[in-house]
Amino acid sequence: MQIGEVAERTGLSLRTIRYYEEIDLVVPSARSQGGFRLYTDGDVERLLLAKRMKPLEFSLDEVRGLFEVLDELAAERPVAEERRRELVAGWRCTATPSNGGASPCGSSWRPRRTSPGS
Repeated sequence: MQIGEVAERTGLSLRTIRYYEEIDLVVPSARSQGGFRLYTDGDVERLLLAKRMKPLEFSLDEVRGLFEVLDELAAERPVAEERRRELVAGWRCTATPSNGGASPCGSSWRPRRTSPGS
């Protein structure tokens, strides 16, 4: 979508949207052959998030930092999912087994202590 539609959807001025592009906060995903800025739904979401953070007194640098973290998380989603599986598997190995006392993790499983000082 072009910048005018983005401005309508977000309630931001054309000037603000262009400024965010100028400072590399939210850059349009593409340009048309005629040079018009073309924004995706993801770009619009970023603009809306930046708009919501403004009344909370976040600086543009802080907004940029959040966007960087979100980008890193999105890029690492497969890695994060694998890590989540590892953590869940580890948790299952430390939990009390519910299958009649058999260890879910083999013979190395030991129940957690519940007494103080454990």
